[in-house]
Amino acid sequence: MRAALVIAGKDLRQRLRDRSAIVIGLVAPIAIAALMSLAFRGAETFHYTLGVVDDDHGPLATALGGVLHEPGLRQVVTTQSLPSAAAARTAVRDKTVGAALVVPTGFSAAAAAGHPAALTVVTGADNATAGSVTASIASSFVAQLNADRLSVATALAAGAPGSEAARLQSLATTLRLPLTTVDRSVGATPLKAVSYYSPGMAIFFLLFMISFTSRSYFVDRSQGMIERIRAAPVRPHEIVLGKALSVFAYGIVSLGIIALVTTAAFGADWGDPLAAGALCVALVVAVVTLATLVMAVARTQRQAEGISAVLVFGLALLGGNFVFLSAAPPIMRNLALGTPNGWALRGFTDLATLGGGLRTVAVPIAAILSFSAVAGGLSALLATKAVRS
Repeated sequence: MRAALVIAGKDLRQRLRDRSAIVIGLVAPIAIAALMSLAFRGAETFHYTLGVVDDDHGPLATALGGVLHEPGLRQVVTTQSLPSAAAARTAVRDKTVGAALVVPTGFSAAAAAGHPAALTVVTGADNATAGSVTASIASSFVAQLNADRLSVATALAAGAPGSEAARLQSLATTLRLPLTTVDRSVGATPLKAVSYYSPGMAIFFLLFMISFTSRSYFVDRSQGMIERIRAAPVRPHEIVLGKALSVFAYGIVSLGIIALVTTAAFGADWGDPLAAGALCVALVVAVVTLATLVMAVARTQRQAEGISAVLVFGLALLGGNFVFLSAAPPIMRNLALGTPNGWALRGFTDLATLGGGLRTVAVPIAAILSFSAVAGGLSALLATKAVRS
């Protein structure tokens, strides 16, 4: 064991003397997490300006204006009056409004005559969400309008005198569909971009330890360091263990510092410290096993660098380090569960949104350790042979 600790200490001293290790392990993840958090700031909330063109000036247009100013929509929509449909298209194109809603001339009269005109939604390709929200509002208003017309027609068909049609129409406008939305807490808090990308970037750059460690091993072997160590009373598995311990120590320190800095400087939420620490330990174990597996499989430094590059970027892309997994297609969310970093991000997301302690991350930790057991088992079988060869 002492030999493994000596080897680990030697690797750590070499890594700390290399400024690139500090940049990759600390500076780059913190800087990129901050930049990506700024780029996605506001993604957890949504609000846009809706341009409204009222060419009708009738009672239904007034009623639609009232709907747009209801308390439930004020947190999402701010309305802005526009003079014409052409002005609406210009405003959407110039991005002064997110979308526009055009009420055509004679809309109210046409609805009363039984041949309603169409509301027009104007939106741009770069703000599809605003267009979808506007279309949903317009559809809801039209559904209410159709329900009002149906209630009047039903009353007249049931025998109400035709002379009461106007009064019935007036009464129908006070009706509302018996469906409402109510905000209720489910014990979760919104996920901030910085709370996702801080661990996301920390994990991404931690994966580079796979490449650094395997490259260090082959450099030591090419310089005769491995042979000199083997000449001493050092068993082959102690060499592998020493390399693994250096990765473990570096990874834990790197994740810990990034968590502290991003929490203090940017307000990132890593969750309960004990649960987050356990998740970090499990993840670093997975990286250690992957590093030893690369050392065992590769036969040259070039092979090690190639395999490491595929692993790092493949895991990062599949695991969701660059995109919100909740917004990804179902197939991507399923593929992420086949990676240790994907499970780790799921655990950190649960801690930031649901809270809790070790119970919250029990499944992600178990999944990561299962992955590590498979990778570690393979590396244990192959690493000793690689050191002896």
